[in-house]
Amino acid sequence: MADPRFFTVAGPFTLAALAEISKATPSDGADQAASYQDVAPLEVAGPGEVSFLDNKKYVAAFQASRAGLCVVAPEMADKAPPGMALLLSSDPYRAYARIAQAFYPSVAPEAWIAPTAWVDASAKLGQGCRVEPGAVIGAGAEIGDRCRIGANVVIGPGVVLGEDCILGANATISHALVGRRVNIYPGARIGQDGFGFAMGAEGHLKVPQLGRVVIGNGVEIGANTTIDRGAGPDTVIGDGCMIDNLVQIGHNVQLGRGCVIVAQVGISGSTRLGDFAAAGGQAGITGHLKIGAGARIAAQAGVMRDIPPGETVGGAPAVPMADWLRQSALLAKMGRKKT
Repeated sequence: MADPRFFTVAGPFTLAALAEISKATPSDGADQAASYQDVAPLEVAGPGEVSFLDNKKYVAAFQASRAGLCVVAPEMADKAPPGMALLLSSDPYRAYARIAQAFYPSVAPEAWIAPTAWVDASAKLGQGCRVEPGAVIGAGAEIGDRCRIGANVVIGPGVVLGEDCILGANATISHALVGRRVNIYPGARIGQDGFGFAMGAEGHLKVPQLGRVVIGNGVEIGANTTIDRGAGPDTVIGDGCMIDNLVQIGHNVQLGRGCVIVAQVGISGSTRLGDFAAAGGQAGITGHLKIGAGARIAAQAGVMRDIPPGETVGGAPAVPMADWLRQSALLAKMGRKKT
């Protein structure tokens, strides 16, 4: 059970209701009137709780689990312990996510503006917004309905936030147009100057950064991530992108829909990622590249060339995954001492 000091559980829900919520199919003989109070991991779940299995590494934990209800793939159903009810799904993790959201739904904020917040008279706040102590909202900013502005957040002049956005404590955002349901985690920095200089022996001359950051709907931006505004063209983050903590996105970068960028990735200026591209932790991508839709970049890869749609690459410099594995095996073989 989640700690009630931090999380409020909804429910209970019947098995029939959870089947509808998760779009999964009850196993034969399951009591659809049975009631469940919460979700929990396989190892600690009890008879009144719901869990899931989506990785064969945890089959032993599944077989030993006391969970009353478990979401599994159909081919794993015969490994369930006696008495456990099942919801069958071809994508158990996604089905479980729907169930967990039902038990722990997002709750609209309690409308409030802290006395120590500073909101410019020309700023516009939608209905039901919450502005925590120390927050600053600049001139001409527009904040949509039901937004949550955390403590010490700074929203610069002219920034636009759509409905149901969340800005975590100490985040700053300037020169940005933000869609609906965007979650910006604590300490993130959005819209600062891009790293643009005309280099020369007589001194480096700064190039004014005249673009914006344009963020689509349903985006998450992790803690202490930085997204530079464009130099002239905009920096664009497409709908549904998931960006982890400690990511650096340079000026003029464009992410398509549903991109996944894992912690400590760096994307240099003017590179474009197609829809649903993904980059593993600590990958580095140089500037002015085109990363095709659905491409996947392994952790710690160094990308120095365009990547075709759907290709998976690894290594530094990054090459197709099969080549990288072959190279790694060859190097390991060469490095072995002869006995």
